[in-house]
Parts: sequence; C-alpha cells; structure tokens
Amino acid sequence: MMERRSFLRYALATAVLPAAAPAQATALPQAFPAQLQAALATALADPELAAKLAPVLLDVGFTWQPPSQPASTFHTIIAYSFGNRPALPGTSTPAPGPVNQRLAMAVLEAQRRSHSAVIYAQWEIASFLSSQESIGKVVPINPIVAPDHSIKYLSTDGVAEAAVADAGGDAAKLGRVCVIGHHDHAKRCVEVSRARGMDAWAMEGLPLPAEYDPKSDQPWTRDREIYLIHDMAAQLMQIRAARLAKCS
Repeated sequence: MMERRSFLRYALATAVLPAAAPAQATALPQAFPAQLQAALATALADPELAAKLAPVLLDVGFTWQPPSQPASTFHTIIAYSFGNRPALPGTSTPAPGPVNQRLAMAVLEAQRRSHSAVIYAQWEIASFLSSQESIGKVVPINPIVAPDHSIKYLSTDGVAEAAVADAGGDAAKLGRVCVIGHHDHAKRCVEVSRARGMDAWAMEGLPLPAEYDPKSDQPWTRDREIYLIHDMAAQLMQIRAARLAKCS
C-alpha cells in the first residue's frame, strides 16, 4: 500500500492535471429494446408481462453510467468503498486496499472541483482523508460493532442510511450529493442514495476507478465478471423490494 505521505503528494499533484474523460455510455441499436421485448414475449408466451419486464432488463443489464450533474452544483460528497484487503499481520482491522485508495483520490478531485463542505466516506476511503485539513469536514462511516465485539460491515444501503442519520434523518439537509464509487458500482450507489432520499448524482467529467483488486478480501470485488453478476442481482433485489412495497 502506498504510504499516506506518498498518497497525499500524488493526490495533490494529480489535482492540477487535466482529468481523463470518463467512459461514455454506448448507445444501443435503435431496434434493440423492441427486439428484446419481442424475444421475451415469445419466451414467456405473455406479451403484456414482457412489456413490463423488458425495461427492467434493459436498465439492469445495459445501463451502467449513472446520471450526472456539473461539479458546481454539489454541496456534499458521499463515497462508497469497494472491497478491502485482509488485516495485516498483528492487526485485526482490514487494510483499505488500492481501489479504495484510488476512490479517495477521486474524492479529493471531486472536492477540488465542487468545494463541497462535507464529505461522508466509508472508513476504507476515509482512512486516506483523515489528515486533509483543507478539504472541509470528513465524516467517516464505520462498521457497526455489536456488544459481543463482532463487526458488521455496512452494505451500500447501510452507508447511505448512516449518512442520512448523521444529517438528523433529513436527507434534504445534505443538498445536492455527489456520489463517488467504483465505476461498475456507481450507478447502484446513486440509486441507493436516492432511495434514502438524497438528491444524488455522479459528477460530470469525473473519472472513477475501474480496476479490480485480485487480493480483495471480498471475493465478488476481485473479478469484473463476478462483480457485474453480483451488482445486477443487487439491482434486481432493489426493484423486487420496490414492487413488493407497492403491493403491501
């Protein structure tokens, strides 16, 4: 892992460099949505149901770029971690790992562009930001320690819930929220943040880390194929929960 001093030197140096353009969404062939719906209607022998499910499959499987807004419109940043390394010998706390280090760099760049006053950062990312006095208030979001000293690591939704709780339970107090997450996680981070009431968006033109750490302690964050399956399953469960809520 890069030492903190080296990290800070690198982060300050990259802050004055022009940002690389983030990956752009690839437009689907114009006929594809209708083709997907028709194929689903044939497979299910139910055109009406296919019309309901085809947009879900298009969103979950073919939409990966989160909606974005200009840097100048943001008031708050929330940063979601992506995996971590196992604890180092002689310690019990997992190491943040290189992907979270890069997410911390993205936070610094987002704050430089937006001048956001408050940063909520999952602990893996916050560990790289704690000594930065010039970036405003950093609120680390830590795991929950149970009475038996066991540790419950927060889900994406758990992090969003914790940020809103810190704001007194009123997400509107956060203003417009810039979401920082791994490139393949960012869309769901925005959706989860919005489900908790935040006015959440990605930042226009801000590149997000897209690499995977083969040494991550979370197996689903080691490989892109496995992670995308994991993320699509999570998106589907969010949609399932929303549909069930409408039925109750």
